[in-house]
Amino acid sequence: MKARTYGFGALILLASAGCSVAPATQRMADIASPAAEAAEAAAAGISGEMLLRDIRELASDRFLGRAVATAGEDSTINYIARRFREMGLEPGMPGGSYLQRVPLVATTSRVEARVQAGGRSIPWRQLDDIVTWSLRPDSLVRVDDAEVVFVGYGVVAPELGWDDFKGVDVRGKTLVMLVGDPPVPDPRDTTRLDPQVFRGPAMTYYGRWTYKYDIAAERGAAAVLLVHQTGPAGYPWSVVQGNVRERFEVEGARPHVPVEGWIQLEAARSLFGAGGHDFAALERAARTREFRPVALGARASFHVRNTVRRVASHNVVARIPGSDPQVRGQGVLFTSHWDSFGIGRAIGGDSIYNGALDDATGVAWMLSLANAYKSMNPAPRRSLVFVAFTAEEAGLLGARYYASHPVIPLDSTLADINMDAMNPWGRTRSLVSLGYGQTTLENLLARYAARQGRTVVPDPEPEKGYFYRADHLELARGGVPALSFLFPGTDYVHPDPGYGERVRGAYIRDDYHKPSDEVKADWDMAGIVDDTQLTFWVGLDVANGREWPTWMPGSEFRAVRESR
Repeated sequence: MKARTYGFGALILLASAGCSVAPATQRMADIASPAAEAAEAAAAGISGEMLLRDIRELASDRFLGRAVATAGEDSTINYIARRFREMGLEPGMPGGSYLQRVPLVATTSRVEARVQAGGRSIPWRQLDDIVTWSLRPDSLVRVDDAEVVFVGYGVVAPELGWDDFKGVDVRGKTLVMLVGDPPVPDPRDTTRLDPQVFRGPAMTYYGRWTYKYDIAAERGAAAVLLVHQTGPAGYPWSVVQGNVRERFEVEGARPHVPVEGWIQLEAARSLFGAGGHDFAALERAARTREFRPVALGARASFHVRNTVRRVASHNVVARIPGSDPQVRGQGVLFTSHWDSFGIGRAIGGDSIYNGALDDATGVAWMLSLANAYKSMNPAPRRSLVFVAFTAEEAGLLGARYYASHPVIPLDSTLADINMDAMNPWGRTRSLVSLGYGQTTLENLLARYAARQGRTVVPDPEPEKGYFYRADHLELARGGVPALSFLFPGTDYVHPDPGYGERVRGAYIRDDYHKPSDEVKADWDMAGIVDDTQLTFWVGLDVANGREWPTWMPGSEFRAVRESR
C-alpha cells in the first residue's frame, strides 16, 4: 500500500504539542483558528485529578483484581462503559452496546512427561525440569514417543535468507528451540551483533516465544520446548514457573501444538548430552544460516489431563465519529488493557492483585483522552475508537479478537496508540519509544515531545522485546502502525540523578504482577499528564493529517500493510 494523502477541505496542520516541561506560554497549534483553540483547550483540560480518580477506582479492592471471567470483570467493564457513557461517547458495537463479547476457552493442565535418551527413561519433572501445558480444548492430550529434534531458533525469515528448518519434515515430532533471535556477529566487528540481521541486539518478532509456538504449529509438530536462558528470555526460571495456571485462548483460534512450554537450561544440556550431542556446540551452529535441524537421539512422551471451561469475556469499545464525511470511515485507535490477575497467592497478607500501574494507569489515560477529544467542536476529521482490551495478561487475547473483529477495518485504521503502564513518578526530559525506528509515528512523537522540551530515546533494553509484549502487537500483525512507550527513560526532572533507575527498579522488584501494585502516596501525576497530553497531540495529528503513518523499511510488519 502506498502512503495515502488527502486534500479534502481545510486541514489543521498541527505542528506543536502541549507544554509541560517547555515554557507555559508556548502554544500547541501553530495556526490560530477556532479549531486550534478548541484543541488547545481540550489538551489543557487533561488533569492529574481525573486520571488519579479513575486509577484509584479501578485499582480498589472492590474490583477484586480485575480478573477475566469473574465478578471483578463485571465491575470493571461496567465502570468503563459508564465512564464512556457519561462523556457522551457513542457505543462502539452494533445495537448500541459498549461491550464486545470475546469467547474464550480456559484450560488447566496437569502434566506427566518423560524422555528416552541414551538407553535410559528419564522423567521430566513439571516446574523443576520443564513447564508445559496444552491449549487444546480436550480433557486428555497425549504425545507418545515423539522423536526430539533441535531446530535452532526455529526462525523462517525469507527477507533475511534465514530458514532453520531447511525443508526437514517435523510433523509429529518434539521440537527444541532456543529463545530469542539468532545472535549474528557483525562481520566488521565480531564483538558486536550485526544490525542488518535481526536488528542486532534488538529483539524482533522472530525472537518472541509466541512466534516460535506458531511456527511449530504451522509445521505440524507434536510438542515444542523452548530452552530457558535468563539473559535472552529477560526473566528468571521462577517467572516461567508462574505459567502453571489456568490459561486462556480465543475460542475457534488456530490449533496449537498439542504440548508447548519450556525446558530448564540444565535439563536441556542433559538431554543433548544423553544423545551424544554438545549443547554449546549446537547453540553456536544455530547462529549461522547454514544450520540444519539435528535429531537428538531421544524420544519424548507427554500425558496431559486438562480441565476445560468456556467463558465469555469482554472488550469495552466506544467511538467518536469523525467530522469529515469524506474520511469518517477511517479511524485512529487508542487502546489499553483492563485486566489484572484477580485474587491469588497472598504476599504480605494481601491476595488482591490490584494492577494499579499495570494497567489501571493505561485505562485512565484512555478515558482522559476520550474526554478531551469529545470536548472538541468540531470533532477530529477521522473517527476515533477507544478499546479497553480483556485478557492481555493471558496472551493479548482481547486485542487478538478485536483485530479479527474491528469496529473500523484494519486497512482503514491509520494507527494504534497503546499504553500499558504509565509513569507515576514525575516529569522527565525523555521518553522511551518501544520498537524504536519501527514507524513514522515516531517522527510525530519526537516532534511533539520537542515542543514539551523532551526527547525520544531508544529502548535501553531492546533485547527484551517489549514492543512485542503488549496489545498493539496484534494490531501490528494486521499491518496497523503502532505507537507505545514504556516508563520514560531515567532522565527525570529530579535532583537525584539515580532517581529514575531507583523508582523503576523498585517497581519491577517489589510490585510488578504482585498484590502491592497499588496507588502509592508518593505518586506524582505530572508525568502522566505530560504523556497524556503528548499522545493527545500525536493522535489528533493523525486524525486530521494528510499522510498516513507507515512502517519503516526493515519492519517485519511493513509487507502486511503494503499488501492491503
